[in-house]
Amino acid sequence: MIQTQVAIVGAGPAGLCAAIEVAKAGANVSIFDENPQPGGQLVKQIHKFFGSKDHRAGIRGMDIGRQLLKEAESLQVEIHLNAVVWGIFDHAVLGILEKGQIDHVSPQRLILATGATENNIVFPGWTLPGVMGAGAAQTLMNLHRVLPGRRILMVGSGNVGLIVAYQLAQAGADVVALVEAAERVGGYAVHAAKIRRLGIPIFTSYTVREAWGENGVEKAVIVALNNHWIPLPGTERVLDVDTICIATGLSPLSELAWMAGCAFTYRAELGGHIPVHNERLETTVKNLYAAGDLTGIEEASTAMEEGRLAGAEAARSLGLIDENTAADRRAEIYSRLEELRKGPFGDFRQQAKESIFAGMVLTAY
Repeated sequence: MIQTQVAIVGAGPAGLCAAIEVAKAGANVSIFDENPQPGGQLVKQIHKFFGSKDHRAGIRGMDIGRQLLKEAESLQVEIHLNAVVWGIFDHAVLGILEKGQIDHVSPQRLILATGATENNIVFPGWTLPGVMGAGAAQTLMNLHRVLPGRRILMVGSGNVGLIVAYQLAQAGADVVALVEAAERVGGYAVHAAKIRRLGIPIFTSYTVREAWGENGVEKAVIVALNNHWIPLPGTERVLDVDTICIATGLSPLSELAWMAGCAFTYRAELGGHIPVHNERLETTVKNLYAAGDLTGIEEASTAMEEGRLAGAEAARSLGLIDENTAADRRAEIYSRLEELRKGPFGDFRQQAKESIFAGMVLTAY
């Protein structure tokens, strides 16, 4: 049995920032992640971040990941990689598989920063080799230096779809088209502009109808949609592609939170089912905190801020920082979160978060 003051599941942006925050307060911290290297989504993000200096604007995501790792290591945070957390018992005891051995971790405080998983869409031919998530394509390309295909159809115009399409083109792939089922592009205009400058057509109110091929994708059929998202006969286009990348959103990876007994709520605007939590990111299971995409799908910068908040609150609950210091830190972090959530892509998420807080029973805290 491994004993630690604070255990964190997930070494992505939220998990690393949580570890740094609580370690600065003097806690003994252990992070567990199933991947061979820390950083989560940051390790494959070669683009520079937007925002302010506080949010590391102008720095590439992969470099931010290295900076956070270096800081965590300087604070003697124990980072367990290739460590699969396969269960939670009695609300907090973790079951882990590390180096082929099963062990258990008993922390005083637990922070879940498990991230998200890619959504998929189903169409005839969707199981053919060559159909993959945009995140998988990004991993192959940016992490393993393997081009996932030569002629690519991107499905979905959120920031992930736009950014990965641009990176695929930079890597030498021919991005034949990008289709979006909604009437307008879902991501930032600056990313869409990059795509258009490269001559990549963006078809709004379109989706992929089917894929053809013998041993892999050889062609894709796209079709226009009406206002009720019903395919319009006669609008089909056949594209010669060998890869179809799906960028149709993310869902919180919430299995461990379910196992821990957390209460859940459904918020479509935040990605689906998320653990109910208060403004301190504590769930309905006492001393268990959630941060990052587990609390709702947002950007990496938001995940980092939520990680800091969860770490500060864990430190407060352990008596490592006093209430006034914790309140000041909370106000500072929320000020930055509000900046991140401003505008058409953030307002509805902020409202969704506030509605969760309003529904929490805070007397237990």
